Amino acid sequence: MSPSSWFAVRRELSPRWQKWLGLCSFLLPLLIWCAVSYLPFIWHPMVMVSAPGGVDYFQVDMLVEKSVFNDELANMQKAALPLPVGSPANPIYLPAPHAVAKALYSAFTTAPEQRDGKWLHESLWHSIKIIFWGFFISSLIGVPLGILCGTYSAISRINEPFIEFFRYLPAPAFGALAVAVLGIYDGPKIAIIVIGTLFQQILIIANTTRKLDYSLLEAALTLGTSKFKLLVHVIIPGILPELYRDQRILLGWAWTYLIVAELIGTSSGITWFITQQARYQHFDNVYAAIIIIGIIGLGGDLILASLSKHFFPWDRPANKE
Repeated sequence: MSPSSWFAVRRELSPRWQKWLGLCSFLLPLLIWCAVSYLPFIWHPMVMVSAPGGVDYFQVDMLVEKSVFNDELANMQKAALPLPVGSPANPIYLPAPHAVAKALYSAFTTAPEQRDGKWLHESLWHSIKIIFWGFFISSLIGVPLGILCGTYSAISRINEPFIEFFRYLPAPAFGALAVAVLGIYDGPKIAIIVIGTLFQQILIIANTTRKLDYSLLEAALTLGTSKFKLLVHVIIPGILPELYRDQRILLGWAWTYLIVAELIGTSSGITWFITQQARYQHFDNVYAAIIIIGIIGLGGDLILASLSKHFFPWDRPANKE
């Protein structure tokens, strides 16, 4: 690619360059992470003690601030005591990529340290079920209502003003109420995901429905179709590809509400796993859990994008993904 090609407006990229640039979007953050982790001159604000010397409170593999280490080093030199030895290191909350990769492997192969602990895959499966039911209930209400709002002005006017108001209310604010009504288990978690996605879903689908070419509706009405057949045979088939893309985006929103939702009521799912690991300062496991969420979310979206090519072979945007 020439330098000018980087800023060509909406120019179609070759499949080869699409793959390379897509790969680079992951490689560049990884390279930055590796540089910060493995190159001491970039950012290593702490020192890992390898030999305590004459400092009584230093221990092997202890992390201390550089200023503290340098002060103690100067004190030992003045007192003619054994000098401490250490190497530049990052804080405990920033593990290196290899440590996270090792934690990701061991989380699936090593039993939990806590007696009541759960394996990572058990926590993930529990969270996936909460996501599924929350988004299923949201779609069961939001998709039909969104299509109706986008088709009929009266239904839009009686619903959308309140929906516009309600979508600005933070879903976590209903946590205490959801626990009071639905108990402390999975019910309030599902409710938070429903509240967080339903109202956005209605508005987005209504807007998608309004984008359908009105001449198609006029032609169907001129040919004498009924209002029901207009919905079933014209509007719904006409918006299906865009509706499918909307649902893919909204499913990502459901994942963003998961962590907040799982903090309500009893601790469970991937949030419980992350909280437990952070409590014991196992930040490599925390990063591993966060990364696996991203992998599941991205993997699911790629599968849905691939299926859209088979569901909607006539849709050009679907076949470009």
